[in-house]
Amino acid sequence: MKCLVSRHTVRETLDMVFQRMSVEAGVIKCKAAVLWEQKQPFSIEEIEVAPPKTKEVHIKILATGICRTDDHVIKGTMVSKFPVIVGHEATGIVESIGEGVTTVKPGDKVIPLFLPQCRECNACRNPDGNLCIRSDITGRGVLADGTTRFTCKGKPVHHFMNTSTFTEYTVVDESSVAKIDDAAPPEKVCLIGCGFSTGYGAAVKTGKVKPGSTCVVFGLGGVGLSVIMGCKSAGASRIIGIDLNKDKFEKAMAVGATECISPKDSTKPISEVLSEMTGNNVGYTFEVIGHLETMIDALASCHMNYGTSVVVGVPPSAKMLTYDPMLLFTGRTWKGCVFGGLKSRDDVPKLVTEFLAKKFDLDQLITHVLPFKKISEGFELLNSGQSIRTVLTF
Repeated sequence: MKCLVSRHTVRETLDMVFQRMSVEAGVIKCKAAVLWEQKQPFSIEEIEVAPPKTKEVHIKILATGICRTDDHVIKGTMVSKFPVIVGHEATGIVESIGEGVTTVKPGDKVIPLFLPQCRECNACRNPDGNLCIRSDITGRGVLADGTTRFTCKGKPVHHFMNTSTFTEYTVVDESSVAKIDDAAPPEKVCLIGCGFSTGYGAAVKTGKVKPGSTCVVFGLGGVGLSVIMGCKSAGASRIIGIDLNKDKFEKAMAVGATECISPKDSTKPISEVLSEMTGNNVGYTFEVIGHLETMIDALASCHMNYGTSVVVGVPPSAKMLTYDPMLLFTGRTWKGCVFGGLKSRDDVPKLVTEFLAKKFDLDQLITHVLPFKKISEGFELLNSGQSIRTVLTF
């Protein structure tokens, strides 16, 4: 018994020393991709990253995915303050922790979370909620205390969606980080930080796809493919992929689509085409593009009485949508979701475990792996339609 107590005491003491060392860690200089202005290219700069404050976590980034949301900031279709370090889909290692951090420790492999989970607000406490009050989808660009940890050339640099992963080191609030299995390959599971979870969760959590149902997915990019994977996992018997680019059909079929069509192949409205194809039996539709017109098309395409349509694609800011209210009056359900409706800190570690158990294959979504310094090339691949997901490694 004395030996056990002794070992336990030593372990506690080491943990305390480790934490004290973490808190006292100084400013780190590293490379980051800074956006100085809207519609300007990335600039690889040396930045200073301040140590974590109370309830904050300092992370060394290992791999980060390039997501369309990051491109929205560049193009000005998503609100952000400048200068800013974007990036929000990553895997890293905890470098140090601030006072009061209890859920992770230095050396832990983690995924930063653009959607926090404080576990205290109404959304976090509700079993059906996940849009934590600490989320930064309005572009505040600072951590919980209202300040930034990034400096470049003497100027403060803003954070992005609680994460900022296009940098060798970042600092996040404890509510914005999830500890994952050490065996997880960082260049693959980083997708669980955004793209995969958003699509997969839209099907299994928000849409609640039932076995034997017919599903239609509008948009066959990385998130759309993840929706297909979620529909397949939920037991859908028919999954129809829709995209203007037929080059995407082969990959969609590979991950679970039973057939794919292009709206350009018919002069009829896509809702009529789908009704004829399925015998008017589309149970679920998913809009994964972010276009107002396809949101209406997706809604009209599900069954008028019992169909469910889920908005997954980020809608353009400052835009209004007009639709015929009869589309809803007849009984359809129209839903939206952020991060697939998943509770980030609870569900991300579970998805990583499921990936390691080979429940789904993320390799299907990753088309390019590039060194961080080639970030601009990665965005060129995104904008030219040549990539599904490009992962940057450090």
